[in-house]
Amino acid sequence: MSNVYTIAVVVGSLRKESINRKVALALADLAPANLKLNIVEIGDLPLYNEDIDGASPPAAYSTFRQQVSSSDAVLFVTPEYNRSVPAPLKNAIDVGSRPYGKSAWSGKPGGVISVSPGAIGGFGANHHLRQSMVFLNVPCMQQPEAYLGGAGTAFDEAGKLSESVKPFLQSFINAYGQWVEQHKKV
Repeated sequence: MSNVYTIAVVVGSLRKESINRKVALALADLAPANLKLNIVEIGDLPLYNEDIDGASPPAAYSTFRQQVSSSDAVLFVTPEYNRSVPAPLKNAIDVGSRPYGKSAWSGKPGGVISVSPGAIGGFGANHHLRQSMVFLNVPCMQQPEAYLGGAGTAFDEAGKLSESVKPFLQSFINAYGQWVEQHKKV
């Protein structure tokens, strides 16, 4: 029998009715039995500043780092802003990577899904995020790549996931579950 892995889900959009948050919640509902997805909030993180990250870092930094560190793997669900990741997501990556040599991200199996109302599904954000993960020693699942374009129609007015999108998300989260199983350090 498989272990159950705790997944830190980092949503790049802060908006209350974010399509990305809805996708993250849908993935949690569709997740295979070996995954337990938990959204790790990033909206209250002060901008990373080494001057305030000394002996007594902000409580938000410490909480965030502990949540990521105590997880078995990490899943990013992000929109694309100006062909890259949103500023709050980049800030969260920086906060989690400090202090130098004590990155909360290191060695955690990762996955990326970019979600956009646009046609190319956040391709630029997806790839920029992967670049950061290489440096942070997060082995990211390569296939299946996950770009959800036209995401404005992924949910109906009641917030229910479209049956046309469900198989795509199911396939992605199943593959991610296998990725975590194969790459989780014991």
